[in-house]
Amino acid sequence: MTHAPDTGAGTDDRAGILLVDDMEDNLAALEAVLGSLGEPLVRARSGEEAMKALLRQEFAVVLLDILMPGMDGFETASNIKRLDQTKDIPIIFLTGTDSDSGFAFRGYSTGAADYLTKPFDPWVLRAKVNVFLDLHRKNRQLRRLIKQDHARMGELADRIDEIERRLADSSAPGERELSESVARMGESLRALRRGR
Repeated sequence: MTHAPDTGAGTDDRAGILLVDDMEDNLAALEAVLGSLGEPLVRARSGEEAMKALLRQEFAVVLLDILMPGMDGFETASNIKRLDQTKDIPIIFLTGTDSDSGFAFRGYSTGAADYLTKPFDPWVLRAKVNVFLDLHRKNRQLRRLIKQDHARMGELADRIDEIERRLADSSAPGERELSESVARMGESLRALRRGR
């Protein structure tokens, strides 16, 4: 298994592409087609190697050959979809066999996002992979925004708690109603943080 060299871009914003094929020529061809996308390309020469790579790092998409010795592409895809850590990673099946139309059905039924027959059009493959890269980046950005929102809600909840404590300590007339109102706001904010 080899990794593409780091081009100096922030690795947090770069999504790996896992290339799974037992044939060296096929891996080299995939690297030639996808290298211009500027994302790390990780090779795996078997289903077992692919599973190890998937547990070590995050990937935006997996390009998976169907016919491999040992764990074939279908079994590998089933294992990918079975694990919580990897179940949402899109899989594009690549195969040199189009004589068996059942392969496409079986590929989609194991959770594949797409299915291409070799020889494939390099422009089409690059475009499809790019869609999944964009989706991965947007999902990552959304997770960051949600995390920031939760942090902001936490700060706001802390401020409301402080106001509530100060109002509870005060004996001025009308403060009790204000304290109860602030307490309700705090409860609403805590419910938002819990997602209710």
